[in-house]
Amino acid sequence: MDLAWVESHRYASDRGSLALRPGERLLAGGTWLFSEPQSDVTGLVDLTGLDWAPWENLPDGGLRLAATCTVAQAQQAPWPAPALARQCADALLMSFKVQSAATVGGNLCLALPAGAMIALTAALAGEVLIWTPDGGERRTPVTEFVLGPERVGLRPGEVVRAVDLPARTLHRPTALRRSSLTAHGRSAALVVGRRDPDAVVLTLTASVPRPVVVTVPPGSSEGAVRAAVAAAGARVGWYADPHGAPDWRAAQTARLAVEVCAELTEGGL
Repeated sequence: MDLAWVESHRYASDRGSLALRPGERLLAGGTWLFSEPQSDVTGLVDLTGLDWAPWENLPDGGLRLAATCTVAQAQQAPWPAPALARQCADALLMSFKVQSAATVGGNLCLALPAGAMIALTAALAGEVLIWTPDGGERRTPVTEFVLGPERVGLRPGEVVRAVDLPARTLHRPTALRRSSLTAHGRSAALVVGRRDPDAVVLTLTASVPRPVVVTVPPGSSEGAVRAAVAAAGARVGWYADPHGAPDWRAAQTARLAVEVCAELTEGGL
């Protein structure tokens, strides 16, 4: 869609150039920004001018995904087990064209319940690296950064720089299950599990308004897993939209969580 109200476009070249003038909006991939009218946007500040590397290996063995890293590039990063990145990307049913333009930072900041990169980074205990307008930075877990649909924990003048994924989670076994109303529909419930040495960590997305983490002991009974998921969903509320009713989403999430736990328990460490 043409943004008929836009009068200016400039590339960010340093942190100082990220200060927005009235009517300006940050631009990364733009797949959502250009998808509908934005009558309040009169200028664009393009983050790609900062030339951030799509991904970087961190000194501790972790992985950094830049805010401007595209979904396609994220799948090409040096994952110890790349299947999870592909599964999360496919869960949102983006076309290859969208995956080549949509960015990790944009996916996080849009904060849709079925956000592909939200599911991936939350499940791996990712931390959002945020540049503050005073020249400093701060960090916050993905699970605390995403507050609800199109609501995130950014303060005025702040910019998402990257998401850092710790080494301790990158090498853990994972499993993913998803459910939707149709065979090729957008995810209505998505559960990503991670097997830690003393726990199975379940990250719930799509069926809840923001990512929720549930931790259960390995080998937990089906009843215990269902009870933990139900309690977690009750705390934040089950999401409702055309992709699924809340009660159906709750039931699907519990079923998927049981399956994920079973796979990770059988697979061991």
